[in-house]
Amino acid sequence: MKIFNTEEIRAIDRRTMEIEGITSLELIGRVAHGVASEIVARWSPNRPVIVYAGPGNNGADALAVALILADHGFRPSVYLLNIGGNRLSRDCRDCRDKLRADAPGIDFTEVTGRFSLPEMNSNTLIIDGLFGSGLKGQLTGGFMMLVRAINDSGATVVSIDVPSGMSGDLCADNVNRNIIHANLTLAVQFPRPAFFMKENEELIGEWKTLDIGLNAEAIRSTPTGFHFVEANEVKSLLRPRKQFSSKADYGSALLIAGSYGMMGAAVLAARGALRAGVGKLTVHSPQCGYEILQSSVPEAMFEADTDKNKLVIGNMKPTHDYSAIGIGCGIGTHEITENALEQLLQLRLRTKPVVLDADALNCIARRPTLINDIPVLSVLTPHAEEFDRIFGNHTTDEARLLKAIEVAFIHKIIILLKGRYTALVYCDHRVYFNPTGCPAMATPGSGDVLTGVITSLMAQGYKPEVSALLGAYIHGLAGEIAQEAQGDYGVTAGDIAANIGVAIKNLLR
Repeated sequence: MKIFNTEEIRAIDRRTMEIEGITSLELIGRVAHGVASEIVARWSPNRPVIVYAGPGNNGADALAVALILADHGFRPSVYLLNIGGNRLSRDCRDCRDKLRADAPGIDFTEVTGRFSLPEMNSNTLIIDGLFGSGLKGQLTGGFMMLVRAINDSGATVVSIDVPSGMSGDLCADNVNRNIIHANLTLAVQFPRPAFFMKENEELIGEWKTLDIGLNAEAIRSTPTGFHFVEANEVKSLLRPRKQFSSKADYGSALLIAGSYGMMGAAVLAARGALRAGVGKLTVHSPQCGYEILQSSVPEAMFEADTDKNKLVIGNMKPTHDYSAIGIGCGIGTHEITENALEQLLQLRLRTKPVVLDADALNCIARRPTLINDIPVLSVLTPHAEEFDRIFGNHTTDEARLLKAIEVAFIHKIIILLKGRYTALVYCDHRVYFNPTGCPAMATPGSGDVLTGVITSLMAQGYKPEVSALLGAYIHGLAGEIAQEAQGDYGVTAGDIAANIGVAIKNLLR
């Protein structure tokens, strides 16, 4: 699914009206029916409802919603904020007049100056139609005070399109206290880029898109850098296996992983790789990992380093031409290991993509010049802390994402920023947000499994960017499957690895 910014959506709106010969009021009607249907399905007409409508088309949406709710037995109190008078958009004015004409008994107040706030408490349902995604700048004055009062009331808030005061686009200037904290955000047609940032979770609450039938050709022909991964897209990328195939058809992967006390990371990565379908798997680890790997993952071959406890210089060099190599899970950050990683990147893999995770990233953070040795189209899979160690501290997910877009372009690498909506950043400025996953995956070793899955897919011949997209989606889906059995608290990384194959099966079904 494409994700558009505010100006792109406006252009699609205009194009839809031109192609289909409809008016903006008809689009407002579609939005209102979608919002009202969601409210009717969730709440009783006996609940007190307050509708706050601003002077623009977001306010027009809210007024149209109030009219439909009245037809369904709700008794909303409607406040249209036309501060100073003569500030209403044409559509907002038309919706006001229709509300007055068609529902004369409705409790309607048009506010042109100061007004007394109605009673709002935890039993109140508030429809937020003050300002949509078209707001320029931050709320100030009376609007800011109204938003703060709504937030402090404890009422349940439904925001139309985006919470008032918030930009749907990426905007680092948000002051959360001065923005509506919605329980439910009903986005028109598309989610917004800002929905996928951790710092906006308290503003957006649950979000859902409303399909208002914007023209499909207008959507297809409008370019955008942001995308939301969907199951049918993932399914179309997965290749079903042929009947007459052997393990030789599915690649040979090398995982350089583990050190004394951290062999579990190597085991989990190996299990993820095998469950994702790699033909042959070799794990290169210190000698201390021999018995652990051979007993825990007997399907994998073991290649011993010359050192007993850590990876040392000269011994990371692959013994043959593997289809794909994943590096970093549990290797530690000893200076000798840093030297070994540097040698591997410089001498063997300068032009062949690799997967870099965990301690490989920490080694790069300790020796920043290594970033210049990473092969083009390699996949880096940092969580927020690992990313910041390499590229500097960032206070928000949005700032981190913008930096990742810049870095991926400069170094021609792929960055998979792990999180609730893992962001896959390509080197051509495209960003794909992954929807799968759950809180149960916040468990040690989960990232090691992901590294194994992506390495496995690359070994099978999928391009690095496709491997990263498929890997993130499958990994998250496996976590959801594990959650069904173990709950939010009980899932381990081993459970995730065990369900990788089940997730792929469900996608192909």
